[in-house]
Amino acid sequence: MDIFFVILFSYVCGSIPFGLVLSKFFGNVDVRKIGSGNIGATNVLRTGNKYLALLTLLLDILKGFFPVLISIKYFPELIYVSSLIVFLGHVFPLWLKFKGGKGVATYLGVLFALSIQLSIIFIFTWLVVTLIFRYASLSSMFASLTVFVVTSIKVSALKYIDPNLNTDENIKIVLFIFFVLILFTHRKNISDLKNKTEKKIKI
Repeated sequence: MDIFFVILFSYVCGSIPFGLVLSKFFGNVDVRKIGSGNIGATNVLRTGNKYLALLTLLLDILKGFFPVLISIKYFPELIYVSSLIVFLGHVFPLWLKFKGGKGVATYLGVLFALSIQLSIIFIFTWLVVTLIFRYASLSSMFASLTVFVVTSIKVSALKYIDPNLNTDENIKIVLFIFFVLILFTHRKNISDLKNKTEKKIKI
């Protein structure tokens, strides 16, 4: 029964469309009808309300953080199940006909629950790439790849130092799946980057 509870709870939390709810309630705007049509913080920012965008970002992070934190405390064997399901809930919410956001903020929330160090690596990489290229999509994809690569190197290095050391190999697989999923949710952005039609962030 535990796995069904974790899946249901994680999915419901992840599928709460904070961007849509906030933009409609406070801005009287359907965020799905502007910009990219996405329900995430980046598209909420296109409504012109920076505070709503920031609040959306924080809530999307928190909805990834808390389900995984609860799983760590009460269902430690299902941590990675919760991590992936909460992300999929955001990307494919039942209430919005499975048309959700790109999942970056929710992924960051998951990282905060799993590892503060990985969260810092993600944020640092995202900021550096954004400052250089000014593409949020490129920054998100590159940052998620960096988190996966750093984790893989760390786990492999620890195994090399001490073959008997009990390391968590599963985290490499989960972070790779996250990277692939983030590439999937950014497939249009990848096409726009290739065609040089991707919109830059104004800094």
